[in-house]
Amino acid sequence: MTKQVQQKILKHYNSLQMMGFEYAPALKTDELNNNDMSLPNNLIDLQALVENCSLCELSKYKTSTVFSEGNIHSPIVFVDVMPSIVQEENNRLLVGKSGELLIKMIENVLNVSYNQFYFANIIKCKTSTKKVPTPHEINCCKPFLTKQLELISPKLIITLGERTYEYLTNDKRNIEQVRGKITKYNHIDVLPIYHPSFLLRNPSAKKEAFHDMLKIKSLMESM
Repeated sequence: MTKQVQQKILKHYNSLQMMGFEYAPALKTDELNNNDMSLPNNLIDLQALVENCSLCELSKYKTSTVFSEGNIHSPIVFVDVMPSIVQEENNRLLVGKSGELLIKMIENVLNVSYNQFYFANIIKCKTSTKKVPTPHEINCCKPFLTKQLELISPKLIITLGERTYEYLTNDKRNIEQVRGKITKYNHIDVLPIYHPSFLLRNPSAKKEAFHDMLKIKSLMESM
């Protein structure tokens, strides 16, 4: 930074001080936790807050926000990492070949319409390019999902794939170690299963995925 630029910045800063503005240190969003954020206690206001969020870089590149899909009264919530880049006019979560496969798995094995369940993502911003979210982006967005789950109050969370499970629970074990086993997140049962996109790439794993869906069916029937 040149001396001339520094002088301009200082002059602008002094002008703001004279107008009554005060300097505040930057918010360290990486250090935020759910107790630091005062979030709305209803889904409508929470969704509005999400749609106007600018906590991370994703807000600059998003094409839209996708808050949720499905039945808010469902005792079972399916959670994924982030919206698909597949373009869809109604901003649905279950789109593309992966979404189609999950719908078939639900309706063919659980014998109920997929829209009887609730679907949400950790990351709410839909982008036009595929990317792995950064820890900063996860830390910014995860409190919104935590609040969503608090308001929905499900009995069971189904995490789709290894990354979703890790980002939600901070458990870094691979999917083979945790798949099909019940764990806890904020006193709610969590069942990790294979992501539909993994099954599309690895059809041989569909047998294990079928057994996982049978387990979900059994848990559903006992609720």
